[in-house]
This record gives sequence, C-alpha cells and structure tokens, in this order.
Amino acid sequence: MGDFFRSEEMALAQLFIQPETAYFAISELGESGIVQFRDLNEDVHAFQRKFVNEVRRCDEMERQLRYIEAEVKKHDIPITEPEDLPRPPNPRQIIDLEAHLEKTESDIKQLTQSAVNLKSDYLDLIELKHVLEKTQPYFNESDDGSALDSVHKALITEDAQNGRLSFVAGVIGRERVPGFERMLWRISRGNVFVKQVEIDEALEDPVTGHENYKTVFVIFFQGEQLHTRINKVCAGFRASVYACPSDFQKRSEMLTGVSTRLEDLNMVLNQTRDHRERVLVNVAKELQNWSIMVSKMKAIYHTLNFFNMDVTNKCLIGECWVPTKDLPIVQKTLSDLSATSGSSISSFLNTIDTKETPPTFNRTNRFTQGFQNLIDSYGMASYREVNPALYTIITFPFLFAVMFGDVGHAIIMACFGGYLVYAEKSILKKKITSEIFNIFFSGRYIILLMGIFSIYTGVLYNDFFSKAMNIFGSTWFVNLNREAAMEQESTTLDPRFDYTGSSYFMGLDPAWQFATNKIIFFNTFKMKLSIVIGVLHMMFGVCVSVINFVYFRKYSSIFLEFLPQILLLCFLFLWMVVMMFMKWIWYSCDKANEIEYGSSCAPSILVFFINMMLFKEEEQKPGCEVYMFEGQQLLQQILVYLSLLCIPVLLLGKPLYVKFTRKAKPKKDSGDQTAAQNEDEEEEPISEIFIHQVIHTIEYVLSTISHTASYLRLWALSLAHAQLSEVLWNRLFQIGLKSSSYVGAPMTVILFSVWAFFTVAILVLMEGLSAFLHTLRLHWVEFLSKFYQGEGYPFEPFSFKAILEQEAGVED
Repeated sequence: MGDFFRSEEMALAQLFIQPETAYFAISELGESGIVQFRDLNEDVHAFQRKFVNEVRRCDEMERQLRYIEAEVKKHDIPITEPEDLPRPPNPRQIIDLEAHLEKTESDIKQLTQSAVNLKSDYLDLIELKHVLEKTQPYFNESDDGSALDSVHKALITEDAQNGRLSFVAGVIGRERVPGFERMLWRISRGNVFVKQVEIDEALEDPVTGHENYKTVFVIFFQGEQLHTRINKVCAGFRASVYACPSDFQKRSEMLTGVSTRLEDLNMVLNQTRDHRERVLVNVAKELQNWSIMVSKMKAIYHTLNFFNMDVTNKCLIGECWVPTKDLPIVQKTLSDLSATSGSSISSFLNTIDTKETPPTFNRTNRFTQGFQNLIDSYGMASYREVNPALYTIITFPFLFAVMFGDVGHAIIMACFGGYLVYAEKSILKKKITSEIFNIFFSGRYIILLMGIFSIYTGVLYNDFFSKAMNIFGSTWFVNLNREAAMEQESTTLDPRFDYTGSSYFMGLDPAWQFATNKIIFFNTFKMKLSIVIGVLHMMFGVCVSVINFVYFRKYSSIFLEFLPQILLLCFLFLWMVVMMFMKWIWYSCDKANEIEYGSSCAPSILVFFINMMLFKEEEQKPGCEVYMFEGQQLLQQILVYLSLLCIPVLLLGKPLYVKFTRKAKPKKDSGDQTAAQNEDEEEEPISEIFIHQVIHTIEYVLSTISHTASYLRLWALSLAHAQLSEVLWNRLFQIGLKSSSYVGAPMTVILFSVWAFFTVAILVLMEGLSAFLHTLRLHWVEFLSKFYQGEGYPFEPFSFKAILEQEAGVED
C-alpha cells in the first residue's frame, strides 16, 4: 500500500542506444510497459523522420491484413485467438512476413476473382434457363397461330399485314418492372406486347453476394427501329437480354445444353469454393498473430521516430519518464542487448535533472483499479499528491451502504459482484464487446464491496426485503397484549412506558416494524446519522490535506490554511454533532423520572444551532431547563466568535505571509542574476494570490454549510429505499400471502414473480445506480474538494498491451 498511498516517484532519463540494437531495445521496453517516451522531433514533419519508410511498410501490411480479415469474416470463418501473444518480428522475419502477406493477398484476390467470374457465368446460365422455361408457353401457342393472330392484328399496320413479329427476351430486377413497362409504352406508343413471369427463388449477386428477386420478360414488336429502341431501354434498366430461338426443337436443344453446362459449372464452383475456404481457414489460424506482430512493429518504428540521431550517426538519443523503482530494469535491458549484439559501445541510460512536472503514476492491481478509475475520472492527481483512492476503498462502499441498507437487496448485489470476481478469467477470455456489461465488469470489486457493506448496514437497520428479523428477541413490551399487537400489525411505541431498558443486541429492535410512529423514529435517526457521518467525512478530508502540506514542505499552510479550516468545522458543525450525542445520552428513557431531563424536555438540535448562529435566546419549555447544561449559552457564543476569527486568518494569512517572506529574501549576487530572473518569472504575482485566496475562502466557508446539508442525501435515499421496498411487499407479494381462497397459491406464484422482477429492476438496479451516483458526488465534491488538487497528467507508458487493447476497442 506504500506505492498506492501517493503516486510513484518518476525520473527523466536519457537513453543512448546503438542503431543496430534500437529495434530490439524498444521491443523489450514495449513488452515491459514501464517507459513513457518524449517526442524530441516535434518540429519535424512526419514524412521527414528517419523511420518513415518502415512505418509506411507497416501501413501497407495493415491494409493487406484488413483485406484478408474482411474476406475471412465474409465467409464466417472463426479467427483463432493466440494463447500467447507473439513477440515483434526481427528484421529478417519482417521481410518474410511482408512477402507472405503480399502472396496471400494476391492468392485470395485471384481466387475471389475466379469465383466472381464463375458465379457470373452461373448466373447467366440460370437466367437463360429461366427465360427458356418461362417463355415456352407463349411460343407453343404461336405454333398454332391462334394466340398470336390477335397480337398481329394489334401491332401490324395495314401496310404490313403479312409481316412476322420480332421479340426480345431477358431478365430484369423485380423492382424495376413497373418503370420498365412504362418506358416501353412511351417509346413504342403502345405498339409492343409485353409478357412477364416472376422467378420464385432469389438469385445471388456474384459481386456483392446479396440475394435479388428477378422477373423474366418477353417483348413482342415489329420493326427494326423499334428493336433498337427496346435494346437501349433494356440496357438503361440493367436488364439482361438473351438470344432465344422461337423454334420449339431449337429451344429444347438449347435448354438441354444449358442444364448440362449448369451441372458442370456447379461442380467447378463447389471445388473452387472448397479450395478457397481451405485457404482462408489456414489464413485464419495465423491472422491474429500477423496482426499483433505488425501492430507491435509499427509501434516500435513510430517510437523510434521520437529519437534524435547524434552528429556522428552512431547513436540514437531519446528521453523518457521512468518510475524510479524501474530504472534498474531499463538499465539491465539495455546492457543485456548490448552484450548480445557484441557492439564495442554499449547502450546506457542516464537520469537528468529537470524542473518539469513529471506524470502521475499510481501502480494498481485488479482490486484497486476500479477505485482508482473513480478518482481519475474526477481529475488526475498532481505529482506525488496523496492518492484518495486508498481511502475510497472503505468510504465509498460504506456511504453507498448507508443509502442502500437492506440485507436482501445487498445479498443480490454481493452475489452478482462475487460471480464477476469468481469468473473474471473466463470472462476476460471471451472478450465481450457489450459496453454496458464491461462497465459492470470493470467495477466488479466495487459492486462486491458495496454488497458486503450493505449487508452490514441492512443488519443495523434490521431490514430484510422491508421486513424486520427478530433474531435476538425484542426488548419492547407494549401495554396491549403482544399477540393482539401482532394481529393489529401496528401500535405506538413510547420509550417511557414500553421500553425495558436494555438495547437490542445489534441494530434496530424488530418491534419498530409494527409501530405507527416507525417513520418518525427512522426519519429522526437517519437524519442525525447522516449529519454525523457527513461532518466526520469532511473533517477527515481536511485532515488529509496536512499530509500533502508536510510532504511538499508547505509548513506555513498547516497554520494558515489547515488550522482555520478544521477549527471552523469543529467550532460549528462538530459542536452540533456533540449536542446530538448529548441529547441521546442525557435525555434517554433512563432519565424519564427526572423533570429537567425528561424525554418531553429534549431540545431540537436544529433550533439550537440556528439560535446559536443568530445569537437568539432559547424558549423555555414548562418544567424544563432552557439549555442542556449550565454555561452552554456562553460556550456557544465563544465558539461562534472563534469561528468568525478563523475567516480573516484563512483570508489574509497566506497572502500576507507570502508578501513578507518575499521581502525578506536576500538579493542575489550578479553571478546569480539569471537564476534570480528565472525565479522571479515563476513567482505568482501577489495580487493573484490575494484574489485566489478570497475565492478559496468564500468557497470554503459557504461549502461548510452546503456540503453538510448535502450529506442529508444519505438520510433521504435510505428512507426512500426502505419505503419503496415496503410498498412493493405490501401491494404485491403480501396480497397473495393473505389470500385464503383456492386461487391463493397460483396468485402467490404470479405475484412473487412480479415482486421479484420489480425488486431486481427497481430496488437493486435503479436504486443501486442512484445511490452509486450520489455516493460518487459526495466523494467528488464534498470530500475531494477539501484537499485534492487534481492538476496532474497521466503516465502513459509505451506498452504493447495497452496498444493492442486500444486497437481492439476501436475495432469494436
């Protein structure tokens, strides 16, 4: 946890690598993922960099891989996932891989083109077969002279009574038929006779593979000029025209030949398809390996473009951020490669001093990654700042549980989170692309802890699907008979008469389940509980700021910022919490016989607090003391005055301290003139410090009130969750349980199903999401605003794993 407490210490290193080992060095560093390289050639255009040709070769190989992958997926061939990720290829393997990909692409293109040509021929023969079969009845009728005599009379003019009809037959897309007929009618002025028959089965397009429905047509007409016009219309509507003899014997011979050719072509197509699938299956086994190797190779050359070449062209120089703990690993990697290559000059690493702010790097694992993501979503921590994710592991699920306290609902949530944790290895292997599921899966440990903490708070609330559990025996005894009270399912609990004086072993007494004043009691209890938790949470956030002040040696801020802030909270809001505990202890039922501390004399803490801030006198109840103890009024006035004194200290303390310390600084010698000028340039003007401190003071003072009130959402959501759960039970499931007729059993089953559905959908999912968002807001606004700067930038190391995951996310 020492590394998780604050971001790791970083070092700016300079790498000196021999050109012959540069590729292998970057490869090893990419596998380890511990180095973030800096671009030393920002002013150089991309196409002017040293390794631009190698990057272009990788781009070409990626294009070839995309084409191959598209062809594999088009045939629904599964791509084999490698068990172990391959390492980047060496320069000789790069040449072999490049040649192999080029040959594979050429072979697939040739096979694809051959398949397209064969399918085109097959489609032409199928269409010709349909034309011969579908138009056969018209020509059979024309042999008798009975059917076509009427056609002759309609089409042939008086000057050509003895002429024969011409015809054009072919196939056209079914959706184009209406427009096709209208155009034929217009160009011929009605002097054509068109017959059409739809083809029942769909015909596959040889290029796209889509299925199209077509129609066979035959057009009877007279005249060569009309023949030319009809051919142009057919070409315009993309209709396929086929030469079809009118003689019956010739048509039969042609149909027989077409059928024979179709059988032969179908056999050739099947052989071609099988051969193509075999090629693609073999390619699919290695496709993922090739893609990974090319991606790694491209990343290496892209990173090498960040390096500078020294004046002798014998060494590559680069700069990178490295965690201090990982410097020996980088140095060992370079020395091992130098020894392997046998170079006379070894590669080495040299750390350099810099005033630049290093990146922020928090080393995480599977458990802490989800909590770290919650903090990083708000803002990346400044370098070496305290990491709030460590405390969030406890505070986040606890505040969630305060709002979601129900043992039954919490068990459902904990079981879901536990399943995701138990099956995380198998789920990771499946590479599920659902965005919603991946959100839940990334927060599986958060869900598990939220469920476990909610079980605890559910036990404290004594709430199990809105029902109380009488495990340890109730300590309340009402005036009425206990059995009668249970039958009435409601009674009023008064601690002056019905309480035995001993508390329930753990949590709330189950007797409150039947009390008519249950909501009043829960409302008061949870409201005060939320204020107590909120004040303690904010005070803890202010106290965490001391850790940052001590580490960054801002000791003056401890006295000028931390002390006024924490005292302001203590003098006002911590005192209100103290009064709550005093009321609970001093005005309990044990003091019921004492007049001054009777339960009827219990004061309103909210009224006390408001009158304290307004310096108003308390109203005395008959037979009761005005204040809880002697001298309370004077003490409260002193606390208010002290809290008001904290404001000018917070407002003026830091600016005045900075102003006087700057004046007290000794003047620099002439030799240090340049350093003094640089230091003065970096110093913030005193006017801006005053403005910033005024804004900070106003924000903090006002936020102490608004943030304290904001924690009342713990009370509101907890009460709403309990009441909604009770409504679902009473209005759904309980109806079936109370039924005494013969339909009670099936009704109970149906109502239980409805109740279970709404319980999971509304109370677990929707209410859980609502409580999660409110908890997130309490941490982001109320907690982190007390100490968290969040002005850093993330450490983004050169890592093959991260690159491949990013590419997989883009593809999805």
